[in-house]
Amino acid sequence: MALYFANSSEGMVPDALAGFARAHADLVVWERAHGFVRARHTSPARRVGLVSGGGSGHEPLHIGYVGAGMLDAACPGRIFASPHNRQIFEASRAVGREGGVLHLVKNYTGDRINFGIAAERLGRQGIPCARVLIDDDVASESDGVAAGRRGTGATVLVEKVLGAAADTGMGLRDLVALGEDLVERCRSLAVASAPHTAPTTGRPAFALSNGALEYGVGIHGERAEHTAAHRPLRDLVGEMTGTLARALRLGRGASVIALANGLGGVTQLELYAVLGEAARLLDDRGVALERALVGDFVTALDMHGFSLSLLEVDGETLKWYDAPAQAPAWRR
Repeated sequence: MALYFANSSEGMVPDALAGFARAHADLVVWERAHGFVRARHTSPARRVGLVSGGGSGHEPLHIGYVGAGMLDAACPGRIFASPHNRQIFEASRAVGREGGVLHLVKNYTGDRINFGIAAERLGRQGIPCARVLIDDDVASESDGVAAGRRGTGATVLVEKVLGAAADTGMGLRDLVALGEDLVERCRSLAVASAPHTAPTTGRPAFALSNGALEYGVGIHGERAEHTAAHRPLRDLVGEMTGTLARALRLGRGASVIALANGLGGVTQLELYAVLGEAARLLDDRGVALERALVGDFVTALDMHGFSLSLLEVDGETLKWYDAPAQAPAWRR
């Protein structure tokens, strides 16, 4: 694998943030001194500020979803590393409303610790703060994983729906209840046929033989519990879709949003085929595919892999999902 185009491995994130802020100056502001990106425009009806964040290398997550109808602010950490609690604290103070601030946190130890410290600091200043913990990854649902299920592809769906709900003036307690319900209704699973490239060395992050797949890979390159043989997409997506449907207990008549998400190194050609196979299998199960997303939404640098997410929905969830939003990576 080749080295990244960069001035230095240490400069990749700040250089990218500077370019991101210039490219989307109509939508966001990069608060360089405090290390967060905030939205220029938000609904005046919003009573609670929404803040998320996590390691860089997953773009467009999270900074791409800062804007009207979605996040008020996002805190990018170093590559695959949690943002500092200071970033989260300052972002929360900047965008908190009269109803407080809601943290949307992927389930990783560093994120939980730093968002938790920031929440304690906010509490000492009398700023109401609550958290929705996103833990959708079925591959890490194991007694051997102490932290529990990881937060992965579902994050963007949770951010979109909660953003629309917040724009209705919903309060902090109700947003938490909605967020926790959304998390329970969404599951994801990821596979990869090649690892990401380590920015510091330009070498693969782990070894994977030809013809092999990591079935259940994490978005930081966490290895799966087992390596599987590469097989036709129909069979692979069939197994993934079945696993997700069972995890959500989807029966005939259920409705879902599906996300076919690239991890950074797969083509649109491949991802549309993934969605096509998943749609066919959902049809066979009598599950209605109400909406579909295809593309790179939650990546892992240049990993050659994809994740599949299913969110079970009702009419109200679809209404919030369909509500307009203007963020760098979500303009519809």
